[in-house]
Amino acid sequence: MNVKNLFLRLFVLLATFSLTSFSQNPISDTAVHDSWQKDERTVSYISPVRILWTSDQTGNGVKSPENLLRPFSGQVAVSSNKCCVLSTIKSDSAGILLDFGKEYQGSVQIAAAIREVKQAVRVRVRLGESVSEAMSEEGSTATNEHAVRDYVAYVPWLGTVEVGESGFRFVRIDLLDKGVELPLIAVRTAFKYRDIPYIGSFHSSDERLNQIWKTGAYTVHLNMQDYLWDGIKRDRLVWLGDLHPEVMTVNTVFGAQDVVKKSLDFGKNDTPLPGWMNGMCSYSLWWLIIQRDLYLYQGDLAYLREQQEYVKGLVSQIIRNIDGNKENLQGGGRFLDWPTSENPKVIHAGLQALTLMSMEAGEEIGNWLGDRELADSCQKAVQRLRLYRPKHQDNKQAASLLALSGLLDSKIADGIVSRKGAEGFSTFYGYYMLESLAQAGNYEDAMQIISDYWGGMLDLGATTFWEDLTYSDLKKAARIDEIVPPGKYDIHADGGAYCYVGLRHSFCHGWASGPTSWLSRYVLGIRPLEPGFKKVEIRPHLGKLEWAEGTFPTPYGVIKVRHERQADQTIKTEIDAPDGIVVVK
Repeated sequence: MNVKNLFLRLFVLLATFSLTSFSQNPISDTAVHDSWQKDERTVSYISPVRILWTSDQTGNGVKSPENLLRPFSGQVAVSSNKCCVLSTIKSDSAGILLDFGKEYQGSVQIAAAIREVKQAVRVRVRLGESVSEAMSEEGSTATNEHAVRDYVAYVPWLGTVEVGESGFRFVRIDLLDKGVELPLIAVRTAFKYRDIPYIGSFHSSDERLNQIWKTGAYTVHLNMQDYLWDGIKRDRLVWLGDLHPEVMTVNTVFGAQDVVKKSLDFGKNDTPLPGWMNGMCSYSLWWLIIQRDLYLYQGDLAYLREQQEYVKGLVSQIIRNIDGNKENLQGGGRFLDWPTSENPKVIHAGLQALTLMSMEAGEEIGNWLGDRELADSCQKAVQRLRLYRPKHQDNKQAASLLALSGLLDSKIADGIVSRKGAEGFSTFYGYYMLESLAQAGNYEDAMQIISDYWGGMLDLGATTFWEDLTYSDLKKAARIDEIVPPGKYDIHADGGAYCYVGLRHSFCHGWASGPTSWLSRYVLGIRPLEPGFKKVEIRPHLGKLEWAEGTFPTPYGVIKVRHERQADQTIKTEIDAPDGIVVVK
């Protein structure tokens, strides 16, 4: 064999060895992959849109801040020269406040250019859902609970670092080290979200209602993280009762989403019976109601069957705790929402209604599953519960739930809920107040309250809906996207109660999204009559609107509707429904 052939054979052997040894992708290796948890979210990088404040006006501490508004490729380079420079060489302080235009969930990326000294530089980073929160000092009501939003970070020489994770719109950065310069190429939000389409939509002749619908949808979208959370700053948790308005918004805007089932399963698996979800009996009742509504909208019988054993156990537990003809659920916290948390008579009335509603949900689930024992036991409980009608206590939360359960005449509830408009509304139970107004046929008042109450948050600069709002505070409050003028009421720092005092208050809370599903259900008039949208009612209620149109996701495809008021005040309706859906007008 000549040298040339020997070399050729050696080359083939080496190539074969290389292909055999390195053909497997280490990322797809089973042993490694099984120990990983893949993130289902996407990350996008967002540049700020506005410089709101700098620590000095001399140009010594903060130089060329406008450069941070420029696009950034994500790659630092030695030639970067258009920087914002923070300097403590000739200034005692160097700080800047950035506005990213709307609320995001994610972390902060800081990119630094080349400088003479190579050691890392310390900065203080403060995140805020309002300007006041981002500008807050230690000792205020701002907290680092659930997510750290006030911390010290080290910025490398000629490099990029991502720090923190929370819900925020505003970022303040202060240079802590003395006698140094920090040339910043960029400060960006690393926005984490589920990259899913907005299938549902709502448009009408009232642009304010359109914006409210979109804001509710966006609020829930931000909370669709690893699980379906309550809030993205505080309450990054799965609260099963609070989940109901969120699930209804997901059904309306995004259609079937695995994060909903994942969150419901988390609540079930985290609460072995005889426990109550999140430690509250009402939240287990809501879990049953959510399961009923999820099946009605999505029609996933296989998933519903997976819940059968737990549903039967939970129903049995609830029935054992019914005292005579009225509910008396024990062993867990008795809670509706925070504004009613100190009124046991209101809580009792609301829980009586919720217990009845959950047993009705259990009966429907039993019928769908063909489980006669489950359906019969729920039906008997419903009959017993209907014999006792607690007083509504002249309270909007209690009256709305009692009406929705059939324990109070809807016209009586209407008189209580609509009295003084949005006064007495809450962001969570406001959804059920709107539902009770619709049940009474009072769509105009409901739309006006949506405009006044949820629209009032938009008037103050909100881009997501809040954990709570006292309606009377709107008239005296400053905007949340500006530095509060002296003597003006700071609705974030000065407001709040219970668990949301001051700056601890969450300004992106999924339970506040009720108007989104309400507007699609009642104004567009789209309501499923049979599980999975096999049959759907389309009956619009325009109120004072001239027209309304939109889309709705179903397991069969997208329903499209348009309703337009004619000269004779009748409503002309156009419907485009997928094959397989029976439409009832």
